[in-house]
Amino acid sequence: MFGKRQGFITTGILAGMLTLIGLAGTATAQKPPAATYTDLHDFNPSAGDPHTFSESSLAQGRDGNFYAESNGGGTGNGTVFKITRTGTPTIVLSFDGTDGSNAVGGMTLGLDGNLYGDTWSGGSSGDGITFKITPAGVETGLHNFSNTGDGANPANVLVRDAADNFYGTTNDSTAETVYKLSSAGALTTLHTFSVSDGQGGGQLILGSDGNLYGGMNQGGSSGYGTAFKISTTGSGFTVLHNFDDTDGNQAAPGMAQITSGKFYGATELGGTTGDGVVYSLTSAGAFAVIHNFSSSTDGHQVLTPVRATDGNAYGVAYSGGTSNCGTIYRVTPGGVFSVVYTFDNTHGCNPAGYLTEGTDGKLYGLATNGGAHGNGVFYSLNLGLAPFALLTTTSGIVGSTVGILGQGFSSSSVVKFDGVPATKIVVTGTTYIAATVPAGAIDGFVTVTTGTTTLTSSQTYIVHNSWKNGAAIPTAVDFQATAVLNGEIYLVGGVTTAGTVADVQIYNPTTNTWSTGTSLPTATDTAAAAVVNNVLYFIGGSHPGVFSNAVWAYNPTTKAWTSKAAMPTARNGLTAVVENNIIYAIGGYNGTDFIDTVESYNPTTNTWKEEAPMLGTKDTPAAGLVGTTIVVADGSNVPGSVTGDTEAYNATTNKWSELTADPTARTGPCNGVIGSLLYDAAGYINNAGAATTVNETFNLSTNKWTTTLAPMPTGTMFGGSAVANGQLYCLGGELVINSSSPVSNVQIYQP
Repeated sequence: MFGKRQGFITTGILAGMLTLIGLAGTATAQKPPAATYTDLHDFNPSAGDPHTFSESSLAQGRDGNFYAESNGGGTGNGTVFKITRTGTPTIVLSFDGTDGSNAVGGMTLGLDGNLYGDTWSGGSSGDGITFKITPAGVETGLHNFSNTGDGANPANVLVRDAADNFYGTTNDSTAETVYKLSSAGALTTLHTFSVSDGQGGGQLILGSDGNLYGGMNQGGSSGYGTAFKISTTGSGFTVLHNFDDTDGNQAAPGMAQITSGKFYGATELGGTTGDGVVYSLTSAGAFAVIHNFSSSTDGHQVLTPVRATDGNAYGVAYSGGTSNCGTIYRVTPGGVFSVVYTFDNTHGCNPAGYLTEGTDGKLYGLATNGGAHGNGVFYSLNLGLAPFALLTTTSGIVGSTVGILGQGFSSSSVVKFDGVPATKIVVTGTTYIAATVPAGAIDGFVTVTTGTTTLTSSQTYIVHNSWKNGAAIPTAVDFQATAVLNGEIYLVGGVTTAGTVADVQIYNPTTNTWSTGTSLPTATDTAAAAVVNNVLYFIGGSHPGVFSNAVWAYNPTTKAWTSKAAMPTARNGLTAVVENNIIYAIGGYNGTDFIDTVESYNPTTNTWKEEAPMLGTKDTPAAGLVGTTIVVADGSNVPGSVTGDTEAYNATTNKWSELTADPTARTGPCNGVIGSLLYDAAGYINNAGAATTVNETFNLSTNKWTTTLAPMPTGTMFGGSAVANGQLYCLGGELVINSSSPVSNVQIYQP
């Protein structure tokens, strides 16, 4: 059907807004509703309509209309056109060859409200262009491809990231590429495909993990195409699956993200009947065929489904079905397949684009043939899904501007970020609002209320540099050891109002719930914990009158603790950092002195080894692994004093080096490494009874501290620290030094 110009729209509502839709919403798979198909417009070339659509995905604009490309109509080189939801088309631009030709693909809404797209050919070298166009039809060429390292013949829907960069692929067989394009037109070639990488096609999706995913029509180990991922910087290109025809052939339609780490994709051909398949694929490469199409019943030449707000995925087959005009199909998150609609030629034939969910909840698409004039139709599919608000960006800091698409807006509309009202909004017409993120906003859904109608965003909005609260700890505790095991945060031992305990309390960040684990063999506080190869190690600590060197290992499968080789130096207040599957036990207090001792534990051999000591003594410091370097900061250095000294340890050379000291010297902070930064929040500072609320980061590459982060709402000291889902969790602790009154607070920092 499409050959090397194959493309697809990925997940949900707007072409290109791939990380902004559906995945973070509250929707779960529902019982499939009845579907009502409506032929909204029959394209008529004699009346000047655009016509002949290839991969013509629709993008909803700020004005509520849909924008797309056509191969025919206008002056003969293709068009950009808009069409209302009721089916009135208007040609916005007629390509003349110099500004593009053979428009195959779709449009993508930019943060500036303009539409971005590409053409297969035309431009100064005849090899295609990328362009932007205003809703009024003013076109700006962004890049003319010349096949001089930049590739040629772009033909797929551009995908946009949060910084308004666009990503696409070129299709010329001599140099097929993945490229990045700024909204100003600066192009960077990220990757040039080899035959083993895949050839022909390559529609992209920007996954929620920040990587680009896509598919290819040919090439790979069997010659039938591949599915791949690559970072947005061009590194880490990985073939996730090589198709062998029995499991699919021609995978350029690519993938749509269904849940975190899980994708659904389609191949035009192949499978048991040769008519194409729908498959599932994880970000780690686990592959399975969900459905093999049969031309006579459910379709042929399959395009990738999109995820709708009901949690199900909906897609089209170009041909096949009872009228040989194609079908619309559904796949549930559990992999249950069904045909929703069969095209009948009278009301459209050969759906050549990809479905787009409008903010009114209906699915919209284009068919390139059939209808009253035989030149295709614009149609909707009403599944009974509720209207919603669509965010043009899904993260920012307080004071950021967020674009909101929808319908029915007015000057009386009220916008709230997880219940916190926005004090500044600008309403444009009835379909677009620009809202400013208010002070006090936290991660959550955005709502727009107009009169008695409330639209809820299909995505959560992440407020960076902000704090929120999690479910309180069942038993308030401080001086506990903390580690993340299988995505859950374990609080082990510590001190409660009853004294030192052996309790294990487990927090699930995804569900915001607590459970109880197998208790420690011995009640212990002020120990360290670390995880290696899915085993949690509990090291040292103390219980009344005894400083411990015991090591206990917890197996989550057996839910049992096992004794391991004792640490050479008994101590509490130590910290543990894992580097290359070796646990480094660092610093602490031995009952007489704060110490600089460093000892390493190899879980494989169950042996300990003495390492080079720190440059200074440290008890209950902040610590973590930044890249391959262990960074340790702060802590008590002598009785009655704390230090801000910061050091770096190279495990390969077994050497410590001095770094810039923390400007807020402290001990017992909440801390952890996120990305390449060490976060250091709250803790005890000298001569202050109450904990500080200061929140800082240390950047190893620049050797600098940043002190301008949002402070912890309630300062704590000597609590638990963990990093999960890219956030810093500060659990329990005490508010005042030596208060013997631990708290149950769970405070979560979103960088």
